[in-house]
Amino acid sequence: MKVAVLDDYLQVAKAMAPWRERLPEAEITYFRDHLGGTEQAAVALRDFEVVVAMRERTAFPRELLSQLPQLRLLVTTGMRNAAIDVAAAKELGVTVCGTGADGATTSELTWALILALLRPAQLDDAHMRDGGWQRQLGGDLGGRTLGLVGLGRQGARVARVAHAFDMNVIAWSPHLTKERAAEHGAECVTKHEVFERADVASVHLVLSDATRRIVGEPELRALGPDSYLVNTARADLVDQAALRRALTGGWIAGAGLDVYDIEPLPRDHWLRTAPRTVLSPHMGYVSARGYRVFYGDAVEDIEAYLRGEPIRALP
Repeated sequence: MKVAVLDDYLQVAKAMAPWRERLPEAEITYFRDHLGGTEQAAVALRDFEVVVAMRERTAFPRELLSQLPQLRLLVTTGMRNAAIDVAAAKELGVTVCGTGADGATTSELTWALILALLRPAQLDDAHMRDGGWQRQLGGDLGGRTLGLVGLGRQGARVARVAHAFDMNVIAWSPHLTKERAAEHGAECVTKHEVFERADVASVHLVLSDATRRIVGEPELRALGPDSYLVNTARADLVDQAALRRALTGGWIAGAGLDVYDIEPLPRDHWLRTAPRTVLSPHMGYVSARGYRVFYGDAVEDIEAYLRGEPIRALP
């Protein structure tokens, strides 16, 4: 049995789970580099019976799935993957299974980005190593307002930390109620208010047709030149053209981003030279503990498939 483990950027997948001990008969290939588009992926994966995909780094539309005649099991880390055409997989006889996940990692990175924007220690570190001293006037968190666009699992975690910093928390999402917001110490406000009042607006919605580009020019202009945007959810929740104008035009103070319209981010992408930004390479879910859950469960999924008893199958 040939198993492909995709997008192992850090080359750590092999050490994160007992692949060889639990799957002694498997021939496992770890792909470090992104395979690219459908044509490249089809060529690289044509002979594999099992593919383990890391989140949504590689898409599996019907066009690709139909070109993988040997594929029988597709494992995605996590239990939701918008980049996989699950219906097409089922029609083609491919079982799609997911894994558990560590729920804290993305909210933790959200705070890393917020702190990097308000208290840019990374810039001071660079200045000190270059022989300098103080060059940055840091911002403050206490008494300021955090606006959450989405108050689900991740948003609620972010809210708890905000209270520890003595921040005020306001929140909005399409279906948020005052009662739900109050449970997490947040004030339920309108969409316009969350941007108008926030010193930092952080996005935590699930991407869907209804939420695509839900943050656009009106929201970014409402945020204003003294406030920041943070997005660790999905790039398409924010109108990327409007974000570019906001950063270059100074509509907002800055942005902390972990998600992008093209990933990996091309070398010539405009964000690599955009002003007032802190960029991380879609690492919100990337942690040692999280990877052990992802890859450990992936091994269990493969074992269960071999027994003829698939587990964690996606509906």
